[in-house]
Amino acid sequence: MGARIHHWQNLEVWQKAHRMVLDVYRVVQRFPAAERFRMTDQLCRAAISVPTNIAEGKGRNSIREYIAFLSIARGSVEEVQYLLLLAKDLGYLDEACYHRLHQGYTDVGKMLTRLIRALGR
Repeated sequence: MGARIHHWQNLEVWQKAHRMVLDVYRVVQRFPAAERFRMTDQLCRAAISVPTNIAEGKGRNSIREYIAFLSIARGSVEEVQYLLLLAKDLGYLDEACYHRLHQGYTDVGKMLTRLIRALGR
């Protein structure tokens, strides 16, 4: 896995997940006001869950716990991807924005999967 990374902010997957949260926050500002306490909040919470669980897991005392938190982050990636699809289907996201965000979260998911596998060895 290369050089040992001592802080979660140095993890490429955390950096990408953090950028994705910022992107989601910018995008949901365009959602209808009626969605503020429904989809907007749910999508933001799910997006925040990804880098948050990466950070929390990195601070745990064992690899097993770290992997568990990374798995939660991986599940949150899937939740975000569904909510993005729903937002697109409801007309809140155009195709280009949807595909950009979906691809970003696909990349984060793959990075998480690789990290989980590497830690499991």
